[in-house]
Amino acid sequence: MALKRITLRDFVIVEALELDLSQGFTVLTGETGAGKSILIDAVQLTLGARAEASVVRDGAQRADLCAEFEHTPNVLAWLQEAGLDGEDTLLLRRTVDNQGKSRAWINGTPATATQLRQLGDLLLDIHGQHAWQSLTRPESVRGLLDAYAQIDTRPLDSAWQQWRQAQSALDTARAAQATLLRERERLTWQIGELDKLAPAPDEWEELSGQHTRLSHMHTLLEGAQAALDILEGEESGALALLSRTQSRLQEHEHLEPEFQAIADVLASSLAQAEDAAHSLHAWLRRTDLDPDKLAQLDQRLTQWMGLARRYKRPPTDLAQLLADWKTELRALDAAADLDQLERQASHAEQHYLATARQVSRSRAVAAPQLSRAITQAMQSLGMKGGRFEVALPAAAQPTASGLEDVVFLVAGHAGTSTKPVGKVASGGELSRIALAIAVTTSQLGQAQTLIFDEVDSGVGGAVAQTVGRLMRQLGQDRQVLAVTHLAQVAASAHQHLRVAKVTDAQGHTRSGVAPVSGESRVQEIARMLGGETQSEASLAHAREMLGTEPPAPRKKRA
Repeated sequence: MALKRITLRDFVIVEALELDLSQGFTVLTGETGAGKSILIDAVQLTLGARAEASVVRDGAQRADLCAEFEHTPNVLAWLQEAGLDGEDTLLLRRTVDNQGKSRAWINGTPATATQLRQLGDLLLDIHGQHAWQSLTRPESVRGLLDAYAQIDTRPLDSAWQQWRQAQSALDTARAAQATLLRERERLTWQIGELDKLAPAPDEWEELSGQHTRLSHMHTLLEGAQAALDILEGEESGALALLSRTQSRLQEHEHLEPEFQAIADVLASSLAQAEDAAHSLHAWLRRTDLDPDKLAQLDQRLTQWMGLARRYKRPPTDLAQLLADWKTELRALDAAADLDQLERQASHAEQHYLATARQVSRSRAVAAPQLSRAITQAMQSLGMKGGRFEVALPAAAQPTASGLEDVVFLVAGHAGTSTKPVGKVASGGELSRIALAIAVTTSQLGQAQTLIFDEVDSGVGGAVAQTVGRLMRQLGQDRQVLAVTHLAQVAASAHQHLRVAKVTDAQGHTRSGVAPVSGESRVQEIARMLGGETQSEASLAHAREMLGTEPPAPRKKRA
């Protein structure tokens, strides 16, 4: 079993509801307008359907919905991939306030509506009362056949996209050859101009630093020489003064011990000053004004500045600009290489066609099998002699879906020719065909819960009994929930839930759901058979359908 419990608070006309669900086939019945489909709507909302403020009960601040499911291996795998906690059960919760804002949680962790919808695809399948309408939509029809054939169409779609992209690139290149040529010539000329400069990354900063230093070399030389003169002057030079000071202190250190420590400090300073003088002498020996080097730097900086002004970029951007232009040129060369683009488009086309032909073969095998299965289901649903056919006419042109269209054809009676499902006149036939398809394909998905929302509309009598039998049969290995107005279907269920609507003294309408069994279930089936006025005949018929005995008569008091 997948769906274990539904809890609703302030949802539409439900004030509070907590409902435990069991395995097997469960029906929901009730009077017209009682809100039989409210539970289905609640489940859909919990699984990511669009939220609107109208779902909040009048006078309430927000609707709060919870659905508890048992785990299946594929759900556990999804939770692990999504980084969500996997517990013994899966608890989905969604709230919608009276402004239409919604929030969602998966096992207590905030989630998105998209994540809820992804889980919904794994948890349950819903067949609505207008399910036949999907039989007129090509994508729905094709999806049913592909699911029946167990075809993974993702590789086909990917191959189609690759072909379209390759063909688009080829078409664009063909239409833009002249433009591409002019653009290529422009880029080639600009690259040639910058290549002559050959700007290297960080070169501008290095050139600027060198130029600044050389342009101030005369000042630097004068400064270095002046510093030497101050250090090495014969009488007033710093070295001579430090030396004389140290000697004076040393002459008296035998009288004052502290002079020795001060003299040692002066000795250290004298040594450092002598090192500084030595370094200045070395720098002056290897340094000169070098006007030739300065002229070279002037010339290269002028080239940098000229190109920077021409292309309206900072000089520091020239190296990256050259790299970007070369990348653009390579892309243009590739775009202008028609031979290469034609080979790529042809390869992509062949890959698509090979993938599409494989899909076509799988569809051709599955189509007659699905046709026979649905035709057989139609016989048991009161369409004796009816015939269902899955046709695969060639598509006008290749598409993302393959090389053929998928069309459902049906003949409602023996001796009539098949026609597209959308052209079948009888609404009852459409409903029965949709039900036949739903029953036939219900085992295809991974979902353990199947929901049928009044798909039995338009049928009755013996056919209704067949519908009930088929749903009970489905309930042997899956959980089946059905909203129905047919007593025959309701009588076939393992569990029967009755939806009732009441209006209190203040005029507020509430809807509730409760299980019925025993005599209360007999009365509900009798109501469905004969309306609100329950006759002995309708009660007897209901007991016969349920296989129950009438209650013992009450003894009269003495």
